[in-house]
Amino acid sequence: MPRLCRLAVLLSLFGLVSCGGGAGRSQSPGDPNVPHLAHVFVVVEENHSLQETIGQSVMPYLNSLANQYGLATNYFADVHPSLPNYFMLTTGQTIAKDDGYDGTVTVDNVVQALTAAGKTWKCYADSLPAPGYLGGDTGLYARHHNPFTYFSVVLNNANQQANVVPFSQLATDMAADQLPNYGLIIPNLVDDAHDCPGGGTCDDSAKLAQADAWLSANIQPLVNNSTFRQSGLLLITFDESDENDNKHGGGQVPLLVISSKAIAGFRSTTFYQHESTLRLTMQALGVADLPGAASDATQMGEFFK
Repeated sequence: MPRLCRLAVLLSLFGLVSCGGGAGRSQSPGDPNVPHLAHVFVVVEENHSLQETIGQSVMPYLNSLANQYGLATNYFADVHPSLPNYFMLTTGQTIAKDDGYDGTVTVDNVVQALTAAGKTWKCYADSLPAPGYLGGDTGLYARHHNPFTYFSVVLNNANQQANVVPFSQLATDMAADQLPNYGLIIPNLVDDAHDCPGGGTCDDSAKLAQADAWLSANIQPLVNNSTFRQSGLLLITFDESDENDNKHGGGQVPLLVISSKAIAGFRSTTFYQHESTLRLTMQALGVADLPGAASDATQMGEFFK
């Protein structure tokens, strides 16, 4: 062994330097167990509990992912109704009291954090009528499920507005190998288990079956994508539990942690809420800015190898 490398080996015993044999694991700021990844995606479904979804035959695809990757079994939304939870996932604050909020959000958020860190982002919204659309509800698209349309940094910047795109853009970006560093995926009101397929009334099993079919058809291609498999993380959760479950604010919901870096079949019993998911999305991308409650939220490194 060369003299310089022998010296480096001795120094490495004291944690001062490493020597030879390839690069070590790249770690995120603040949690040595979270790998530094190139792409992080979050999918948010609607209004159903852990008990209604995990272990239920009506959602075979979601459960196949939960069995193969990581699942948080002690995870809770922050509040009812929807919009404050979407804000918690992207600003670390609930901000709104209801879904009718129509203000402009100026607090620190993922767009500011990602932009400052030189990272790219997109919001892939199912049934969005046009790229850059920041307006109100239309068809099956619900604005209060899209927190980016409230951020001043988006509203006042045409370049940022262009990152709010129809969900169909995801397939184009995968084909062109141009996945953003961060992506929020928002299914429409039928595909997220909020409304009944075909309109009218139906039971929850019909809603959940439709959401599961949409995930299988539209999210599995992302899971299979070679770029994502190499250095990606996908988080699937529900914004809130059903209206009768108020435990810890918004009730118990599942969170799936999907990555080649995740421990296969891992089940966590640690208590988490949406602010921990926000923290994880930033840490995995190597972004030091942790907006709002994410700065001191419980870390989620236990899910990774």
